[in-house]
Amino acid sequence: MADALNTVMMEVQGRMGLVTLNRPKALNALSLDMVRQLTAGLLAWRDDPQVLAVAVRGMGKGGDSDPAGQPFDAFCAGGDIRFFHQAALAGDPALEDFFTEEYTLNHLIHTYPKPFMAVMDGIVMGGGMGIAQGASLRIVTERTKMAMPETNIGLFPDVGGGYFLSRAPGRIGEYLGLTGSVITGRQAVAWGLADGYVESQQLANIWAKIASSPFETGDAAEHWFATQFIADHARKPSARGQIDAVFGLDTVSAMLQALDAIAAQTDEGLATSCTGPTWACATASVLRQRSPLMLHVVLEHIRRARHMGLADDLRMERGIVRHCFHHRPGVASETVEGIRALAVDKDHTPKWNPAQIEAVTPEMVAPFFNSPWPAHAHPLRHLG
Repeated sequence: MADALNTVMMEVQGRMGLVTLNRPKALNALSLDMVRQLTAGLLAWRDDPQVLAVAVRGMGKGGDSDPAGQPFDAFCAGGDIRFFHQAALAGDPALEDFFTEEYTLNHLIHTYPKPFMAVMDGIVMGGGMGIAQGASLRIVTERTKMAMPETNIGLFPDVGGGYFLSRAPGRIGEYLGLTGSVITGRQAVAWGLADGYVESQQLANIWAKIASSPFETGDAAEHWFATQFIADHARKPSARGQIDAVFGLDTVSAMLQALDAIAAQTDEGLATSCTGPTWACATASVLRQRSPLMLHVVLEHIRRARHMGLADDLRMERGIVRHCFHHRPGVASETVEGIRALAVDKDHTPKWNPAQIEAVTPEMVAPFFNSPWPAHAHPLRHLG
């Protein structure tokens, strides 16, 4: 087992580069040091002819009999939001470095020239999605809990979220980005956010075989890995239809009105349906708990990203995230307030400004899409 300070384990076995995110007590939430370790290791392997392909997994928290944790059972819960809070209030420049370097890592994974396989067992959220969605082969299990939950802390689905959410079927991207809803592994496959499904009990054996097999090429390793999973693309047309109808509307306010109208139905036969009043009422309730300002920013972000390449989306996101912390500095920031309520004071009562979805105006949203830098000075100007 790795040393407690070794938060990213990177090793070459056979012809495979194997990565284990190893911060289990924090559900492998990414620190700046972890981002730097991953970037340096992947760059080295990119140019190493010994390494044919890369696979990444996370370390689980373990139980009472093994508190050190076991591989799998958690992938990555996102970025270290407590660090975000502390750094924002202290004016720590490491906060700027974190997002610049994390987004650079996301771009590196999306454009990696060798097969890159992500095993998304357990929690896969935020920054974890930024790592996994760039993989050429994305594996989920029955334990996968996938989400882009940033609106819960007054943020937006970054790490390339605009790029990969906007390319999900229909209006799934708007739905997931605005609500932060958690989906299962099978839903992820159906909605284009995973490539295949494996029972978690098979993972240890698959990982051992891919590390020990004498593959001749990276494509051969990826092909073998792909033969181990079930490409289950079962869809639920009724759920998709309802989601598309609501989240394809022009504004967040219109979406909320549509959900309220559906929730007002009295047909008891729909009461337990994903597409009936229960779903609509719960979804409307979730939206009303999120930052109204950031909901409007998220909708604009995803719809702009639908027409952008990855590098341009990441550059846009880098500007948005700077505005999240600096448009209203310190405790006035929606993001700082959202993190405070969720992870610092844990009172779960953020004081959003404005407090109502209907109170947000286009003039409040527009500044988030003005780049803080001229093109020649953008911190991600070299991407793509």
